[in-house]
Amino acid sequence: MRTRLGCLSHKSDSCSDFTAILPDKPNRALKRLSTEEATRWADSFDVLLSHKYGVAAFRAFLKTEFSEENLEFWLACEEFKKTRSTAKLVSKAHRIFEEFVDVQAPREVNIDFQTREATRKNMQEPSLTCFDQAQGKVHSLMEKDSYPRFLRSKMYLDLLSQSQRRLS
Repeated sequence: MRTRLGCLSHKSDSCSDFTAILPDKPNRALKRLSTEEATRWADSFDVLLSHKYGVAAFRAFLKTEFSEENLEFWLACEEFKKTRSTAKLVSKAHRIFEEFVDVQAPREVNIDFQTREATRKNMQEPSLTCFDQAQGKVHSLMEKDSYPRFLRSKMYLDLLSQSQRRLS
């Protein structure tokens, strides 16, 4: 817990204990994370998002920058797209909208007025694609802004270094 709080109290470039943010059991997870996998995260943003430890590392980085709502929204949209029940679809859509998209939402994402209004109109008849435009904008924002900073961060570079040391 102290390590997690320490990570949050410092700038993102100063947090190097990656084990504090890994899901499940950190030591086992770090042992299973290969240098090759962690290096592949630099290939593309989508590669990073497809790896659970990549998402965990990126989430920890975004927390240090106080912008984890972007990733949380993107993940909520991905989960939403798997919804099969029409009744659940409507309630989930409204919950996501109220939490992330609406003006003054508790975890409001940074999207332009037109996207926010288009998404609001989609809420009249929610569908599996009602968040696509907003999700795309948030994805693009993270890919162009946060992702390059993550790849340059001490957190990511230390993770690579730790995984390489395990090999030697």
